[in-house]
Amino acid sequence: MVNEITTIDTNNYADMAKAMGIAGETGSADTSKANPLPRMRLHHNNIMGMKKVGTESIEAVVVKGGSYKLERPDMPVVYAPTVEIRPFIQRFMYKRFVKNMSAKSGEPMGTYHKTLMADNLNSDLKDNQGSFNCGKPSGYIKDFKALPVATQEVIKQIKRVRVVFGLIDMPNAKDEKGDKVSLDDRTPFIWEIDNRDAFKTMGEPFNKFNQTKRLPVQHYIQLTSEERALPSGAKFYLPNYSLDLQKSVKVTDDDQNTFINFMAWIDNYNSYIFNEWEMKAKAPVSQEDKDIVDDFIDVDVEEEVA
Repeated sequence: MVNEITTIDTNNYADMAKAMGIAGETGSADTSKANPLPRMRLHHNNIMGMKKVGTESIEAVVVKGGSYKLERPDMPVVYAPTVEIRPFIQRFMYKRFVKNMSAKSGEPMGTYHKTLMADNLNSDLKDNQGSFNCGKPSGYIKDFKALPVATQEVIKQIKRVRVVFGLIDMPNAKDEKGDKVSLDDRTPFIWEIDNRDAFKTMGEPFNKFNQTKRLPVQHYIQLTSEERALPSGAKFYLPNYSLDLQKSVKVTDDDQNTFINFMAWIDNYNSYIFNEWEMKAKAPVSQEDKDIVDDFIDVDVEEEVA
């Protein structure tokens, strides 16, 4: 599970495109343990809070649905309606959320089954349950309805995930109370995009990088969001992006270190998944390994909109 490329070479497009995870787009540090990465997500609900109006305090929306949020380890979550990201690496994987139907108060609502991260989804990927693709059958499924009902249900639960690693800038960031937050410029993040439409939308800028033989790290992507409605009347949001390929970013020594750290994080994550697949969870898990699992296998109570 070793990633051989550890430096960014803008003059070696072919190898760098594969390392950064865009070679397959067609238009359709310390490696003993990776540090937890801030996780970026789209937040789908308004957050209510108290606002001062004259001499009175009234309940009002302090963070609007459709804002991007950044969950930082051991720090408050921050929100912003628009963000700018500089993608370094793209990876793909499958994941499946399995609910704990007998969960009691305080117990996990379920667990995520996750596969290795790869630069494409053209091959079977080992997962942390000792199987492949989180239970999705190999190859092209010609007749979905001909499959056993149980298999159909499993497949419906499995999501393709586009995983983006990069740096984020969040102007006008707020906390959950609506108070302004000063965030470090260009904070590292991981973004797991598992909504079907969002997966497709965020594939477009990576397709453009591939078509123009540009590396993701050489450009910024501006992100806003678009409101959609479910049949129930509930609202959810999808990402919108803006990309200017005429503007490029120079790669610095700090960027090289950031790239190394991202590659090390991916390598550690894949090593964990591979070991889980190999052991099939037969061996007892040490406390240190449990801590690593907490870093890698993120169980999000607020599930992404399907």
